[in-house]
Amino acid sequence: MQPATNSGLFVQSFARGLEIIEAFGQTPTMTLTEVAAATGLSRATVRRFVHTLVSLGYMRATGQHFALTPKIMNLGFAYLASQPLVELVDPVLAGLSKELGQSTSVSVLDGTDVVYIARQETTSIMRINITVGTRFPAYATSMGRVLLAGLDDAALEEYFANADLAEVTDRTITNEAELRSELAQIQQQGYAVVEEELEVGLASVAVPIVNRAGSTVAAMNTSVAVTSQAPEDLTELLPALFTAAAEVSNAL
Repeated sequence: MQPATNSGLFVQSFARGLEIIEAFGQTPTMTLTEVAAATGLSRATVRRFVHTLVSLGYMRATGQHFALTPKIMNLGFAYLASQPLVELVDPVLAGLSKELGQSTSVSVLDGTDVVYIARQETTSIMRINITVGTRFPAYATSMGRVLLAGLDDAALEEYFANADLAEVTDRTITNEAELRSELAQIQQQGYAVVEEELEVGLASVAVPIVNRAGSTVAAMNTSVAVTSQAPEDLTELLPALFTAAAEVSNAL
């Protein structure tokens, strides 16, 4: 849902500050001119916000370049600390990774992306280093598809209205009708398998985590290298995944 910017409650200056912070997630170090170009704000506006962030300790200056400081993590950790789900999943993921010998993760849906809120790493099989806070396009991931399959009709329509179904690999489903069909199948079978749609050589399987009302609130997955385990064998990992997800769901 888009914010009601004309409601009288929307604080535009605050929104601009957040936009500047988010811009540094794409480019870690920038000059004022580069920040202005990235956000579409004037250089004078950017200068005021960056100066404020530097004064508060959320950003540092090195010559003409600026970068976020570790203090910015306080904002993200405030969310994590407020979520009982995070506290519940960490020990479950640790046990699951040990049982499967694979990395495991839990993520939630944020707009059109999945955001990792917990991660147990064994041996990295991805080019991208995944940590808490990592984002991927939902349509190209097993956890994302589980989360999308759990949306009601209105929320799913909103997702497709905002999603950019761009090709990530040559196997990525980018056709809306095909993706809708895939989501319907996932909803029926209760799990999602994605093979080399996010990264070549990577396959993953995910299951939902549900609350007491039966609504999907998060997704749990494990990933394997296609070279070490054939994708068709991924369903063999489902019993352990279902058990772990049920443990978290019951605790909720």
